[in-house]
Amino acid sequence: MAIVKDNLLLQSVEGTLGNQFTIYRRNGQIIIAKKRGPSKNKPTKKQLEARYKMRVAAAYAKVIIQDPAIKAYYKSLAGPGQNAYNMAVKDAYRSPEIQNIQFEDETVVVTAKDEFRVAEVEVRVYAAAGVMLERGKAVLGRNGVDWYYKAAALPAGGQVVVVAVDLPGNGTVREIRVE
Repeated sequence: MAIVKDNLLLQSVEGTLGNQFTIYRRNGQIIIAKKRGPSKNKPTKKQLEARYKMRVAAAYAKVIIQDPAIKAYYKSLAGPGQNAYNMAVKDAYRSPEIQNIQFEDETVVVTAKDEFRVAEVEVRVYAAAGVMLERGKAVLGRNGVDWYYKAAALPAGGQVVVVAVDLPGNGTVREIRVE
């Protein structure tokens, strides 16, 4: 690897030349390095999972930006050098996060966040014996982060299961015991 300083010829050149070396910029410096080839190592399980996840995210983005309303939504979130497709891939790659579950009397308050938006939150209430008593959709609060579900009863020793789903359909499940 070589760092180039004050060379007028290479000031505006980037890329691979002659299948031999690559010229690129890093931290404001021009660097010339031997062209890298494909890795000879077998991909790890994590790498294979990441590749699969990216393939699924790209397929989602390709289909979803056909809808003009959703394309406009993703385009409105795009920064410089980004487009609706990039944002849709980014959204599909990450699942929403359930940050907190609280009980206020018979109301379950769920704090769920996603980099883009949480589409829905479902709450399931189970008895201590594991039998599902009720399930339903939570309602988004005014702050845009908290979701509210009014349960008929929250049995002591029971369990509440919360499922947060984002626009691409990625779901996050979290369980909490009722004390």
